[in-house]
Amino acid sequence: MRCTPGLLVPLVGLGLSLRLPGAVANDCGSLGQAQRLAFAPVARTRWLAPLVRPPGPLDPLYGAVRRFLAVVQLNPFPADLVKALLNEPSSVKVDEVVRYEAGYVVGAVIAGLYLLVVPTTGLGFCCCRYRRRCGGRVKTEHKALACEGGTLMAFLLLTTLILLIGVVCAFVTNQRTHEQTGPSVEAVPETLLSLRGLVSDVPQELQAVAEQFSLPQKQVLEELDGIGERLGNLVHTQLGSIVYPVLASVDSLGKALQVAMDHLRVLNTTLVELREGQQHLEPAVQKHRDRLLALLQDTGCQGNCEGTLNQARALELAADFVQVPSIDHVLYRLQGVPEANFSSMVQEENNTFHSLPLLVAMQTASVVKDLKKAVAQQPEGMRTLASGFPGSEAASQWKQALEQLEEHSRPYLRDMQRYETYRWIMGCVLCSTALLVVVCNLLGLCLGILGLSAREDPSHWEAKGEAGARFLMVVMPTSQGSSTGLWHPAYRSLLFSPVGCCPASGSRLAVPGHLLKVISVDTKASSRGVGLSFLFTAPLILLVFATFLVGGNVQTLVCRSWESGELYEFADTPGNLPPSMNLSHLLGLRKNISILLAYQQCKEGAALWKVLQLNDSYDLDKHLDISQYTKKLQWDLQSFQVDMKDPDLLSPEARRDLEALQTSGVESIPYLDFLVQIQKPVVKTDVEQLAQELAGLAQSQGNSVLGQQLQEESRGLRNLFEEQVISQQNLVVKLNLSIRALESSAPNLQQETSAILGNVTYLNAELPPLTNHILQNASQCFLTREMGYFSQYVAWVREEVTQHIATCQPFSRALDNGRVILCDMMADPWNAFWFCLGWCTFFLIPSIIFAVKTSKYFRPIRKRLSSTSSEETQLFHIPRVTSLKL
Repeated sequence: MRCTPGLLVPLVGLGLSLRLPGAVANDCGSLGQAQRLAFAPVARTRWLAPLVRPPGPLDPLYGAVRRFLAVVQLNPFPADLVKALLNEPSSVKVDEVVRYEAGYVVGAVIAGLYLLVVPTTGLGFCCCRYRRRCGGRVKTEHKALACEGGTLMAFLLLTTLILLIGVVCAFVTNQRTHEQTGPSVEAVPETLLSLRGLVSDVPQELQAVAEQFSLPQKQVLEELDGIGERLGNLVHTQLGSIVYPVLASVDSLGKALQVAMDHLRVLNTTLVELREGQQHLEPAVQKHRDRLLALLQDTGCQGNCEGTLNQARALELAADFVQVPSIDHVLYRLQGVPEANFSSMVQEENNTFHSLPLLVAMQTASVVKDLKKAVAQQPEGMRTLASGFPGSEAASQWKQALEQLEEHSRPYLRDMQRYETYRWIMGCVLCSTALLVVVCNLLGLCLGILGLSAREDPSHWEAKGEAGARFLMVVMPTSQGSSTGLWHPAYRSLLFSPVGCCPASGSRLAVPGHLLKVISVDTKASSRGVGLSFLFTAPLILLVFATFLVGGNVQTLVCRSWESGELYEFADTPGNLPPSMNLSHLLGLRKNISILLAYQQCKEGAALWKVLQLNDSYDLDKHLDISQYTKKLQWDLQSFQVDMKDPDLLSPEARRDLEALQTSGVESIPYLDFLVQIQKPVVKTDVEQLAQELAGLAQSQGNSVLGQQLQEESRGLRNLFEEQVISQQNLVVKLNLSIRALESSAPNLQQETSAILGNVTYLNAELPPLTNHILQNASQCFLTREMGYFSQYVAWVREEVTQHIATCQPFSRALDNGRVILCDMMADPWNAFWFCLGWCTFFLIPSIIFAVKTSKYFRPIRKRLSSTSSEETQLFHIPRVTSLKL
């Protein structure tokens, strides 16, 4: 019998497992991953969202205006000047203000010069036109006339396009300023209202956070249900890799023992039968041999008597089983083996091991009950999380300061909205007027160019050219109630009459006398129109300078220092602010915290108790310390024990069977002696073949008596072969099978028996402590997972409290929002508006100049005649009858 090849592998694994108990039950993955608890975020009553101006197409314009203002105001923040202005306004010196506002003083000088020079120039131009001293028409035709006119038209078009861009930008920024002023003003009281609950709402929100401690409690209590059986299954799974191979080896060894015993019994029985058969076969073979030798040596024998005689001489026994030693001593030691039913015993042990989870659950039920009671309680720190917050006095002071600030700011905010409406209306009117100038310039250029292309002779009058010239001069209606200019009936008749439109080349246009008056009146009207265009610049430059002064100082004095932090440093310096404006005291900051430091810490998410002067210190870590709460859980879980009650994987009967096999000496049986005799034949010669040859030899005998005797010997040998030799041969085959099986299995069987007895003995001693070791490791894994739920809660509470509830981040966010409201949403479009309006204002001067210059080229060119009529009437050469003498 050969041993099962895989039997030694579990034994080696068992030895390693028993020698390395620390390697068992270290894998916590079998308990499953801890779930992610979903905590509900605390809904804050008022949450201050950060304000950010979204990027847009006007951002480059805002940047250009800021760079321009940086050039205008090169001086740093005037701390001394602002300090004097806030504390003693009467002590402020004008020269210091002028020195700081030097850039704006230069702007005021430029605006004053503009306001003085431009209207005066316009008034002079009107007087000059009224007296017909300047402008009107090109006096003489010359070679560079077309080049001059084209250049002027190009410059006028370029100036008009620049004006158009400025007007569009002015319209957009004016509307943007108006649209953002309302929401920005409304955001101020909303911000102050949100800051009221910065301290007062904290206890209520902390209580809502503390109530969510029930989430990890509920999760742990749910997982404690059935934890005993789950731990038992874990112990069963990990011990199964050790116990089941051992039980399988015991079962295999029991079967091998049964097979070995069967072979030993067969061996013993067969050997006895062979010896008995040998005792009966040996005399019979000897008698046949003697008779055959006498018959075959007879002189009257005919045929192949000599060959048959040689075979007859070999007719004797070859195998002698009497020489084989007895195995009675081995069978004596194995008497009664197997006493145990190994299959039933292994099945019983398997059933016992299968019930291990239930055993663990029963023995840990009381511990689990105590654990549930401990988990159901709430830690002391969670109970006092809200009540321990010392913010009542600070909340009252903070709320009172914000209410006063909101109350004092409301009138100013209402006035700001009202004045913004006036500014918006004035901006719309002035932008519309500037747009009218642009439209007139474009229409004048278009009509003038059409008139020039339709005119064949530069001296001819053309309606479209005249209309273009008058659009460029920005014609205004007269105050006499009669319609003049382009809409006069006479002009309409000229514009739409074929004679007036296309006179023949070289002919003179016939103009009625009453039209000459109209033309003269319209020339004066156009002069008054140009004068009004000059006068329009007066309110324009006033609005530009007023908005420039306000918006520029807001940007350079407030926004720039606010963004750089100089404003906070100024407020932190003692003596800069009046005693009634002690911001640190009004805000309730701690004594060692400045406004700038408070802003920086709050921006980084500092807690309220680190910035504000509360009644007492607040230690969040102390409230979140649940080590005393979890210590009871750790103690109870680590005290899990299972009483295995002296387990034994082998019954006493099975142990006796294996011990008997171990000392039986089955491996010392002389199997070689058996094999030597088995390899010999029962009889040296072939009895059956000898019988056949005798029968054939009997037929060839001449002596009938001799033939009859040989025939009788043949039948006797045949009967001997069938009755005794074949029986002995079968017994030898049977003996050979048992000998071969025992020879191959006996050595390994002894080794396996010794190994299993040793390992089972060791395992019986180590199984209880190993079980408890695995149970404690599994309990530690379970404890780690359950503590993970409480760790999730503690981490969430810490983040929620420090970043959302008890954080002073809304304070820094309110300051940032205030800067965004004032600087990004209001000051930037405000400054962009006056910048674009000033752009239009200064480009209006070259527009007027180029318009007046260009309009001359759209009218007929004068030709010198010997006439004494006025200049205005010489344009129109009325055909008249030459002097005829009757």
